[in-house]
Amino acid sequence: MTMPVSATEAGGAHPPAVRDDSLRPGLAARLSAEALGTLFVVVAGLGVPLFTIPQSNPLSASLAGGLALTAAMLAFGYLSGGHFNPAVTLGNAIAGRIRLVDAAAYLGAQLAGALLGAVTLFGVLRTVPKINDTRAAFDTVAAGFGEHSIIQVPMAGVLLVEVLGAALLVAVYLGTTAGRNPSRAAAPFAVGLTMAVLLQLGQAIGNVPFNPARATASAVFSSADSLGQLWLFWVAPLVGAAVAGLVFRGFAQTTAATVPNAVPRTVPERDDEHEPDVDDGSAAPAPAVPARPDDDEARTFFDGKRGE
Repeated sequence: MTMPVSATEAGGAHPPAVRDDSLRPGLAARLSAEALGTLFVVVAGLGVPLFTIPQSNPLSASLAGGLALTAAMLAFGYLSGGHFNPAVTLGNAIAGRIRLVDAAAYLGAQLAGALLGAVTLFGVLRTVPKINDTRAAFDTVAAGFGEHSIIQVPMAGVLLVEVLGAALLVAVYLGTTAGRNPSRAAAPFAVGLTMAVLLQLGQAIGNVPFNPARATASAVFSSADSLGQLWLFWVAPLVGAAVAGLVFRGFAQTTAATVPNAVPRTVPERDDEHEPDVDDGSAAPAPAVPARPDDDEARTFFDGKRGE
């Protein structure tokens, strides 16, 4: 006889889903991967334009930044997820893919890696005899708006581009790394190409990096005016990342809502006269419920308690 049996009735009361961290790298390893990957992204993204000779430059700065991000994700993404960008980390946190405490630690590691990369470039520039003002050299790669924009784009224009670009970058990351995406192995290439295209747009406007860590690294070693405008290159990308994270959170909830509560299951009829209803303990234990990757305090924080 075939009858619908709910998942709870079929397997008994399931224990609460618990994240299995036994196979995940430790937090120290993940933070080291984030710091090292961000260092690589900053060194390539800022170093190529800093040392570019226009007459003999075979690789544009935007393409170098995108390729560096792809390489970093391929090399270290299996450890940390390959964020290398506070905006991407915030998008993952809002989408429920990373714990809030871990997200804060990721941000610190990204800033450390970015600053270390900028320090290295600053030291190299100091050894070049033809460069007398190292801060002036960093001004050429620092993000800015208004007078500090190549084409004098005002604050509102740069703000809009940063929000939109960061939202697109985080959306591509969340979409290509989703567990249900059959092409998620290509995520590093998709994210890297997206970054290269966005950097090409940002470079024409005012060295817009779509990465607060990279913006901080260039601003710290530039003139005081760059530091004064740094706030925009934190606020705008984080707003864009939050929008993308909320959208993908809505996608996840919509998908979960479409799963039926009851599944068809074949239950053999039982002869009660010969088979007493006694549980002798021989029944196979209910299979463990796999923990969803987003079962963490981030989901509780952004969704609130259910049933309120």
